[in-house]
Amino acid sequence: MQGEYIPDVVGSDGRDFGKTVCIITGASKGLGRCLAKEIALLLKPGSMFFLVARSGDKLRELQAELAAIRAGKAGLITRCVVADLGVKDDVDRVVGEIREAASDIIDMNQLLLINNAASLGDISRFAKSFTDVHEVNAYLSFNVSSALSLTAGVLEVFPRRQELRRCVVNISSLCAVQPFPSWVLYCTGKAARDMMFRVLAAEEPDLRVLNYAPGPLDTDMLLQARTESGDAGVKSSIVAMHSQGQVLTCQQTCSKLLRVLLDDEYTSGTHLDYYDV
Repeated sequence: MQGEYIPDVVGSDGRDFGKTVCIITGASKGLGRCLAKEIALLLKPGSMFFLVARSGDKLRELQAELAAIRAGKAGLITRCVVADLGVKDDVDRVVGEIREAASDIIDMNQLLLINNAASLGDISRFAKSFTDVHEVNAYLSFNVSSALSLTAGVLEVFPRRQELRRCVVNISSLCAVQPFPSWVLYCTGKAARDMMFRVLAAEEPDLRVLNYAPGPLDTDMLLQARTESGDAGVKSSIVAMHSQGQVLTCQQTCSKLLRVLLDDEYTSGTHLDYYDV
């Protein structure tokens, strides 16, 4: 573990998520990893965590970190699920593992699913260069299709019932509502996911659905953005933002997201940006 993890003050007012089944995709690094650490402190004993990512080693490291963070707060069951969500069989396996564990889940009062896994795709090229349908489909499979299928599968495992509060979070982006030249795959994927979860909110009025744009984060994705963006204007603006210290830490945006979820005052299906709160 790199240095000591210092949790934020979210929950210091006594609020928490109760006894929860929490599922986070893309949990091995960046925003997903930070969310796991923050949420771990807000779960009652008996809660169950499903951490989903492609890197088993990083998930096991995170699992150990969560145990250390919760020292003195026993009772969190953590399961690491190694999966490539761009592969149908892996999506099915994740849902299957959740379904299998559901029989051991007793008296849970909340389901919290955070669809965080995503990729930028090839941001060095412009829209007119994407003539290979297989390339586009592969990107959309990981970034769009899997989020819908995984969410549908989880909601099937945990159907509506009066005593269960169900919340689904889609980690969105400014790119869902604003075009970035040379980012056609990423912008398309984020816009599609936003609409997908807006439809879900309209169809399932008992479900709490949030599209949350976390702002510009100091992660590997930002490094890729400032080194590989094909559009000179986009690239220079990201480089300037980074050099001027205008990017956010994962902990900053995690804290704001968790306050929004605990306050529970947002309109289901809405797109909410870090800077809007």
